[in-house]
Amino acid sequence: MSKIDDLIRERCPGGVPFRPLGEIGEFVRGNGLQKADLTDAGVPAIHYGQIHTAYGVWTKETESFTSTELASRLRRAKPGDLVIATTSEDDSAVAKATAWLGDTEAAVSGDAYIFRHALDPKYVAYFFQSCSFQEQKNRHITGTKVRRISGEALARIVIPVPPLEVQREIVRILDTFTELEAELEAELEAELEARRRQYQHYRDTLCSSPGASFASLGSLGELFGGLSGKTKADFAEGNARFVSYVNVFRNIAVDVAAKDFVRIGEGERQRSLRFGDVLFTGSSESAAEVGMTSVVTQHLDEPLYLNSFCIGFRPHDVERLSPHYAKHLFRSSAMRSQIVRTANGVTRFNVSKGRLAQILVPLPTRDEQDRIARTLDAFESLVNSLTDGLPAEIAARRKQYAYYRDRLLSFEEAAA
Repeated sequence: MSKIDDLIRERCPGGVPFRPLGEIGEFVRGNGLQKADLTDAGVPAIHYGQIHTAYGVWTKETESFTSTELASRLRRAKPGDLVIATTSEDDSAVAKATAWLGDTEAAVSGDAYIFRHALDPKYVAYFFQSCSFQEQKNRHITGTKVRRISGEALARIVIPVPPLEVQREIVRILDTFTELEAELEAELEAELEARRRQYQHYRDTLCSSPGASFASLGSLGELFGGLSGKTKADFAEGNARFVSYVNVFRNIAVDVAAKDFVRIGEGERQRSLRFGDVLFTGSSESAAEVGMTSVVTQHLDEPLYLNSFCIGFRPHDVERLSPHYAKHLFRSSAMRSQIVRTANGVTRFNVSKGRLAQILVPLPTRDEQDRIARTLDAFESLVNSLTDGLPAEIAARRKQYAYYRDRLLSFEEAAA
């Protein structure tokens, strides 16, 4: 940061003037552009909701367009203007801004302001991300469920105004940080995806079990349904744990500690789960995702029930079908292909106990099942460690970026 420090000493020896945004530019409220007015071609258009979801610090292209006729009646951002979303349910997202750097004007919706100014547009957009801006902004937010800020309030927020040369050097540095952060996140995501694919490859290879005997699922145990006779009220204040559809869908081994509860009355006859049970999701909007499985791989200290949208399978003998082997096996490509073929439906796909009973299960020796499980557990552990560590690593990098951004945008104020 020596170059920027040298520039500041040279260009701003007595400090930097701080000025209200309303003195260095004007806020123009967007108008009349609804989601229904957005098209795939025409005049560039920015809807305030897209500022939250589709745009970063700056953009040269819009996600959407609108008709020339409508655009002629709307307020439009000129190249270099800031476009600011003024409403959100989240305070931190109020006044999220993007610099419009396209070649033409862009129509802007209501619930957004255009800030027209003479500063470096990216410099102003980065300032809108800074702690200084956020702290000032928070004092002016109004509303209850929907939070908002007015143009008059934004005009009172004070921004440091160093010489244009200094602004551009700050932008150059922050652009570099932004690119490096994006590259790092992409690399971390790619590493995680590579590990997932590696695990899937070994899982499919090991679970193909050449030379193993096969048996139908129905011959290996009993298929059963989940909770019956329950209403929405039974899940409001439950006294017993149950395994939700999402729990089965997301985990190859049931998360027995998940905080999902259902009311079970005294003497009520419901089947509780036990070690070795294989659970299937009963339906899905996608055939490729129907019948996803999770296995109870722990001995249970308290009753645990299965929700009514899933199907359970209880093996006659867990020595013949190891739960730790089964959790990998039933997610393998070969088994998934069989399960998907049992589904029927058009807009929603369902599996049934009768059809699931017919799928064929490879049964290597118990020693081989244990070896496969140990190998795949090691791969799964690596994937999970990356999955758990990835958000923390990204958060640390973003925190580091925010620190340097705020440092670059902090100046000694010039004497009045």
